[in-house]
Amino acid sequence: MTPFFVMIKCKLGETYKVANAIADAEIASEIYSTSGDYDLLVKFYVEDGADIGHFVNEKVHPVAGIHDTKTVITFKAF
Repeated sequence: MTPFFVMIKCKLGETYKVANAIADAEIASEIYSTSGDYDLLVKFYVEDGADIGHFVNEKVHPVAGIHDTKTVITFKAF
């Protein structure tokens, strides 16, 4: 499995709705509320060789209340 993170900026007042929708969809490994430019930091896993871009486009972007995302691809855990 390949881990990656998506930083999510939500529409005003929508952070908890977005976090709950992602949790209900059971597509994320971990969901964190954050401060700063983004509201949520979400850890996902895809099968090795799977297209992360397609996953984000098809599973994350359709969640209502998301304003913007930034995907962080990881290389190695220490």
